[in-house]
Amino acid sequence: MRTDSSPGTLPAREHLPAGDAGTPVLDVVIPVHNEEKDLPPCVRRLHAHLTRTFPYAFRITIADNASTDTTPLVAARLAAEIPEVAAFRLEQKGRGRALRTVWSVSDAPVLAYMDVDLSTDLNALLPLVAPLISGHSDLAIGSRLARASRVVRGPKREFVSRAYNLILRGSLQARFSDAQCGFKAIRREVAQVLLPLVEDTGWFFDTEMLVLAERAGLRIHEVPVDWVDDPDSTVHIVQTATDDLKGVWRVGKALATGSLPLDRLTRPFGDDPRDRELPDVPRGLARQLLGFCAVGVLSTLFYLLLYSAFRQFTGSQTANALALLVSATANTAANRRLTFGVRGRGGAVRHQAQGLVVLGIGLALTSGSLAALGAATDRPAHSTELAVLIAANLAATVLRFLLFRAWVFPDRGDQRPYEDPHEDPHEQPYGRSYEQSYEQPHRTTRFRTGEAADGPWRDTTDATVRLQPARRRDTDPGDAR
Repeated sequence: MRTDSSPGTLPAREHLPAGDAGTPVLDVVIPVHNEEKDLPPCVRRLHAHLTRTFPYAFRITIADNASTDTTPLVAARLAAEIPEVAAFRLEQKGRGRALRTVWSVSDAPVLAYMDVDLSTDLNALLPLVAPLISGHSDLAIGSRLARASRVVRGPKREFVSRAYNLILRGSLQARFSDAQCGFKAIRREVAQVLLPLVEDTGWFFDTEMLVLAERAGLRIHEVPVDWVDDPDSTVHIVQTATDDLKGVWRVGKALATGSLPLDRLTRPFGDDPRDRELPDVPRGLARQLLGFCAVGVLSTLFYLLLYSAFRQFTGSQTANALALLVSATANTAANRRLTFGVRGRGGAVRHQAQGLVVLGIGLALTSGSLAALGAATDRPAHSTELAVLIAANLAATVLRFLLFRAWVFPDRGDQRPYEDPHEDPHEQPYGRSYEQSYEQPHRTTRFRTGEAADGPWRDTTDATVRLQPARRRDTDPGDAR
């Protein structure tokens, strides 16, 4: 593990300065769609709470996504009346689209959002954003499923929520407890790099953002919340659940194929005990051994199943060669991604070719063992053949690991973590196109009012977090607020 901050990695987290009195440190976004009645009391209550309890300057941004009632007019009146309130209009619907658009143009170093119904107790807002302001965490989420949370809602929503989080834990190995609570925050420099990787523009936006952040090793802080269900919620549970399951499949597939450049989200660890190199111990050896053993066990079982299937139609030598060929291809691909952390398609053909050379060693050992068994007895039992093959594979495992580590996937200390040196840095294997490269600083897009956030991020380049004074109105037509 490296401690230096190379191009494409996030800077070390630092405590945010208090700044001037008019400088917004926190931008709370309220995404709304046809909420003309609930919006005014929500904004006034939130503004009063922040004014009374929040020690930094703040902004409340109303993100109206394609409302067809008088919500845009209500938002404009609130923005004109309250200096810390801004209104933003999008012509396309989607909570994820609204959040990504507003967060991408915000100048506040801490970005948050909450639902307009204010189901979550506002006393959790300061504990939510405090770890981000202090530099302790990268993202923060409110959790309705924590032991200390107090939740009032019907059994149907309770079942759906818990079932969904069980699916996330089982399919995507998610460790956060509540993906869909409408109460989250993120540091701006993290959002600049993370959000271009998030494809969803609807309700799955939260889950995808959290899964990618967790897989990249970012720190997610969870806050137990008190939460009261809104009986008038317009969320369609069946449609939302269907879209979420499609999103789980898409993200799981992308993670399995290694097509996400998550190394862009790495941070220097500083004086982290995991970052200290021990003398005479190769870097990452323990982790690689664990991954190699896990892949080896699974590939061996796969190989034995294939051998047993092929043995029904052909001789032992042919069945062994076919089973080894198929299982070795899968073994190389799995070790490439899981054991040695090589992502992307670059160099995959070369790695498979080298893996086939390593396969030749295993083939020689196993074929030699079968030949020796055949010379010892004319008709060996099938169980005896399997035992001999297991012993031969175990003998080849050590040599295969050494060849993988030293020749197929050698450690390159001067490369970025998990980088394939033969990979095209301009390759865009996952979803929408994005313009960031490892050599470029973080980018921010300024959208005009009503412009959708589906396109590439562009316009202004900002390598640091700049705190700008909050203004009641801005006459610049290019300013999205």
